Amino acid sequence: MVIEILKETLLTTTFQKRQKEMKRMEKQRMKAERRAQRKLEKQAQSDQPDRIEEKTTEEALSEEV
Repeated sequence: MVIEILKETLLTTTFQKRQKEMKRMEKQRMKAERRAQRKLEKQAQSDQPDRIEEKTTEEALSEEV
């Protein structure tokens, strides 16, 4: 009787630890995906030329002439 209760407790504890570890790994994977997505978005923004700065430069050149 006591042995059965201890077995159940150990199995439950092991299962809970496994679930906790799986949850931690999933959270880590999701965080890495978000980080990669932000990196891609930043690269996309830096690849696009700033049209505001181009207009400002063009206006400055036309005003100098």
